[in-house]
Amino acid sequence: MSEEKAEKRAVKVEVVLGDDVKNGSYVNLARIFHNQTEFILDALFLPPQSRQATVRSRLLLSPLHAKLLHAALGQNLSVYEEKFGAIQPRRGEDEPGGVLH
Repeated sequence: MSEEKAEKRAVKVEVVLGDDVKNGSYVNLARIFHNQTEFILDALFLPPQSRQATVRSRLLLSPLHAKLLHAALGQNLSVYEEKFGAIQPRRGEDEPGGVLH
């Protein structure tokens, strides 16, 4: 593909953070569900010494967008580890659905 065609396909998106989300939400646990047409990612907060986690945010993604998110997270983790060193999960945290710290 020529550079000219690539430039024509490039779309600039303005991202606006509303007041209700701009400060983010701390999460330390995640769970993921999927069916044939969608992935659901729940971002949870589990307080220390508690057995009840609260869903702080839920993402609903198409399989394509889930794959793109996976690739983007992997790329960003690689950049992070190049800059700050390897991330060493604690015991039990490297399993799918493990605690996110």
